[in-house]
Amino acid sequence: MSIKIDTKHPAERYARDVVDGRIVAGKWVKLACARHLRDLSEGPARGLYFDTAAAQRVIDFFRFLRHSKGRFAGQPFTLSPWQQFILWVVFGWKKADGTRRFRIVHIEVSRKNGKTTFFAGIGLYLFFADGEPGAEVYCVATKKDQAKILFSEAERMRSASPGLKKRIASFRNNMNIAGTASKFEPLGSDSTTQDGLNVHGCISDEFHEQKVRELWDKLETATGARTQPLLAAITTAGDDRETVCWKQHEYAERVLQQLNEDDTFFAFIAAIDDEDDPFDEACWEKGNPNLGVSVKTEELRERAIRARQDPSSLNSFLRYRLNKWTSTESAAISPDAWRACVGFSLAGKDPKSLRSEMEKELEGRDCIIAVDLASTEDIACSGKLFLPEGDDEKYIFLPDFWLPEDRLEEKMREWRAPYDVWAREGFIRTTDGNVIDYDAIHEQIMRDIERYNVREIAFDPWNGTQFANNLQKAGVPVDQLIKFPQTMAMYAEPTKRLLEVLIPDCKIAHLGNPVLGWMSANLVVKEDNNGNKRPVKGKGRGKVDGMVSLIMGLGRAIASPGQSSVYDGRGIIQL
Repeated sequence: MSIKIDTKHPAERYARDVVDGRIVAGKWVKLACARHLRDLSEGPARGLYFDTAAAQRVIDFFRFLRHSKGRFAGQPFTLSPWQQFILWVVFGWKKADGTRRFRIVHIEVSRKNGKTTFFAGIGLYLFFADGEPGAEVYCVATKKDQAKILFSEAERMRSASPGLKKRIASFRNNMNIAGTASKFEPLGSDSTTQDGLNVHGCISDEFHEQKVRELWDKLETATGARTQPLLAAITTAGDDRETVCWKQHEYAERVLQQLNEDDTFFAFIAAIDDEDDPFDEACWEKGNPNLGVSVKTEELRERAIRARQDPSSLNSFLRYRLNKWTSTESAAISPDAWRACVGFSLAGKDPKSLRSEMEKELEGRDCIIAVDLASTEDIACSGKLFLPEGDDEKYIFLPDFWLPEDRLEEKMREWRAPYDVWAREGFIRTTDGNVIDYDAIHEQIMRDIERYNVREIAFDPWNGTQFANNLQKAGVPVDQLIKFPQTMAMYAEPTKRLLEVLIPDCKIAHLGNPVLGWMSANLVVKEDNNGNKRPVKGKGRGKVDGMVSLIMGLGRAIASPGQSSVYDGRGIIQL
């Protein structure tokens, strides 16, 4: 016996149009729609039925809500067909006892498709209109500040709706209904109040950022006293396949492929397919069901152009704009792009002689020294970044690398790199013993100060404070010694400038330094949700200290353009 239903309803039309190919959708959305249509025939045999009134009730609730930000601010929340489909299915399907069938909802969709706003509305419904006595609803994220984003959106919706504002009180990250125990609050993994919860509804935002499943399991356990709780995980695709999000993604795939039977689990994964060309505009709607509404094709084109030119932006484009899971191990810099940035002709000379020639030509030129001491048992780098001058827009980077002599063969084997050759050619300098002698680096910097117009010396305070103190004792003014901690805030802008401007436009000159070239191939970037990037060494890859030094120097060049050096009017003071 099949379930009779209005096939003209927008949610039903969406499901059929996706399955029949009239709406562009990826594999997993097609399977989600096919699952619903199949259950209309097969569900009753499993004790399931579809409650049209319950499904329509939550859709109607959204008519009370208004957008609060951007170009839709103040306008009523108009549900897109894919959003109606999710609400229709999640809230319409019931078990024989009249309670909701689905208890866990897993949603993956690209950025800018309005998932946070959409689920802020769902959270309000669960809290206010679901008929649950003393409903406790939480929006959850790794950090409470992230959880507040969804909560704040829900609170603004409440404020914009006279009917909701009259009935819902709001004060300091808490919405509640007078005379009941119902509440709506943000909660983070870093929150101190995770015990004693009695969860009716939970929405976990940016689920891919949750590294461990402890909080998710705790919240799921806390639904035990509720008759029809709902836990929703919403996210864009991630790049870490050791997270609870990826494990749940894999489970969702198995459910949608009917490899696992789970009538309580709903999944909607809007993403391009494996065989799709990410630069083919015809497939972009697969990861962006709101294309043409909140997502603009022109913006995606701009991102695609950047991703074609900058390998480090490709993963970002795939993840955030097409909702494709990626790996953190893709190289940030293509070998061809790096080779093009030699900066000067190598005709008739090798990188060693070119460097010697440039060192003489650069005497007296403005530069910034950036020191990455890294490990005392491996490579350290003191790099000089010479600033553009006159009509020449190129930055020129001259790195000095240091390695303890007794570790040379060991590190050669560990990194499978020709450290011995580089040492013989002078691209790596060795110091006696099994740890780097920082005095040698110190002495080189003092010689550099005499030879060049050094504006600043940047260092990582985590392991460079004593080194900087010794430079200060030798006469380097304290205001020329600049702390450069390895944080996203410090690295984001110079990393972006290097990868998206200087390398593509060949405005950085490395003079063919082979050690730096090896390190450029080892570089990957870590990216946050806002698209900010910082350099990291990939798993199983070699060292990146020279690239870190380059980015540090560039960061200081951006932060202090045109700044004169304290050494302009005098030499260093020896103490």
